[in-house]
Amino acid sequence: MGRAYEVRKVSMAKTAGAKTKVYSKYGKEIYVSAKKGGGDPDANLSLKRLIEKAKKDQVPSHVIDRAIEKATGGASEDYEPARYEGFGPGGCMVIVDCLTDNNSRTFASVRQAFVKNDAKLGSPGAVAHMFEHQAIFSFAHDDEDAILEMLMEADADVSDIEAEEGAVTVFAPYTEYDKIRSALLAAMPDLNFDVEEISFVPQTSAELSGDDVETFQHFLDVLNDDDDVQNVYHNAVLPD
Repeated sequence: MGRAYEVRKVSMAKTAGAKTKVYSKYGKEIYVSAKKGGGDPDANLSLKRLIEKAKKDQVPSHVIDRAIEKATGGASEDYEPARYEGFGPGGCMVIVDCLTDNNSRTFASVRQAFVKNDAKLGSPGAVAHMFEHQAIFSFAHDDEDAILEMLMEADADVSDIEAEEGAVTVFAPYTEYDKIRSALLAAMPDLNFDVEEISFVPQTSAELSGDDVETFQHFLDVLNDDDDVQNVYHNAVLPD
């Protein structure tokens, strides 16, 4: 399977788990974005992206509205981003992005997840250089050349484009997210995205087998169950 397939599979896995966890993580991220850039999505593109993504993941409007109201109403909660990098079971590379109001607590819980699952926490920058920070769009279509031509006419910088299993996936520098999304919707107003996000895409992959598969899945579950963890990126490929 190509990279497009892996992106779709990873994206679907991100929304797995209890709905309350998904709501909580979106609520925190929306709160931080609104507190930093204001509660008007039209004036805060980061917030606008988050709201669109949250709605796609079926986060209720009241959860989104409450987070924005909390941020613009003078709430004193202060979250900071924290990133941890290392190697998971089978030597795969892992990036863990967090939002926390207590760095010591978050570091301790993430470190425990690594230690108890045959993983090794590394220093900052240990694996990030092996991932590309990219805007990713995947949607039903079968003509990658037509999509590429359309994006070139819009003066968009495209890193790669793939067509597989009736879907086209566009990869671009993360700074091109808004330009590419606008160009695609201008050309195809009824377009529905299967994936529309900014993510870290691994340059290489690590195929897991044997006991490493179950250990890695448990490792991911532990991290995703942590309220401070927002996203987990990795280059592991699991058996079908």
